[in-house]
Amino acid sequence: MKISEMRELDVAALKAKEKDLQETILVSRFEAAMGQLKDVKTIMKTKREIARVKTIIREKLGPESKTAVNKTAVNKG
Repeated sequence: MKISEMRELDVAALKAKEKDLQETILVSRFEAAMGQLKDVKTIMKTKREIARVKTIIREKLGPESKTAVNKTAVNKG
């Protein structure tokens, strides 16, 4: 999916896309461990796609999303 297409989606659709990509990574890791993964770069490409989705979500939520992310990071650590 192109970035321009992603920017047209709403936040809920982007979060669903992120969840789907996380599941793809999980399956790819299992396939790699079993030696069934044909293209090893799939995991790396999927990670980059997740980063793009997260970036667009953060852009759409605006500056308050950065403070929310920082507060959760402080609370976890």
